[in-house]
Amino acid sequence: MRARPKARSAATIEADGVRLPADLAVPEAARGVAIFAHGSGSSRYSPRNRMVAGRLEEEGFATVLADLLTEDEEAEDSISGALRFDIPLLAGRVVALVDWAAGSRQLPVGLFGASTGAAAALVAAARRTGTVQAVVSRGGRPDLAGEALHEVHAPTLLVVGGDDSPVLELNERAAKVLPGEHRVDIIPGATHLFEEPGALEEVAHRAAGWFSVHLAGGVGEA
Repeated sequence: MRARPKARSAATIEADGVRLPADLAVPEAARGVAIFAHGSGSSRYSPRNRMVAGRLEEEGFATVLADLLTEDEEAEDSISGALRFDIPLLAGRVVALVDWAAGSRQLPVGLFGASTGAAAALVAAARRTGTVQAVVSRGGRPDLAGEALHEVHAPTLLVVGGDDSPVLELNERAAKVLPGEHRVDIIPGATHLFEEPGALEEVAHRAAGWFSVHLAGGVGEA
C-alpha cells in the first residue's frame, strides 16, 4: 500500500559555504531519504525530478529537492554554461546535503542524479561511502565523475533511454569500472529527457524498486 504523499516544505540548507534553497517532503514513518541532484541548467523545480520524487514519496521515502547553485551562480551559469559542468563544485554541494540529511533525519540516504547531477551524485557517494547507501542515475553522465567511479561502492542503477545512444555508451563504459553492485537499465524507445509516453513513469518505477531493496532493505523489484 502506497503512502499518502506529504506536502513539500521549504528549507534553506547550509552547503559548502553557501545557502541553498530546498523543498522537503517527509512521509510518516519514512524508511529512507532520497536527495536529488539535478542536471544541466535545471533546478529543484524540474518537473521530471519532481515527478520521480512524488513516486518515491508514495513509496515511503523522504525527498530533498535542492538547488545546487545559488541565484547569483544560476545567473552566471545562464550566460556561460560553465558551472553546470563544474562537477567538483556540484559534488561538494551534494556532499553537504548528504551530511545534512544524515545528521538531521537519521534515515538511510540515497542519491538520485540526472545528467551532470548524476556525476556529482557519484562523486558524493565515493566521498561518503557508508553513508550513501544507494544511487540512481537518470540519463546521467557518470563519465564526468572521473576516477571517483572506482570508489563508488553503493549499489548503483544507471537508467538510460534506448534511443539516447551517446549517453548509453558512456553509461555502459562507466559501469565497467564501478566496483560495487550496479546495473544499466535501458528504457526502450526513450530519448535523453524521457519525454516519450510512459518513459518517465518507468524511470520512477525502477528508481522506487532500487531504493526499496538497497536503501530501505525491503522487498522490491530491483
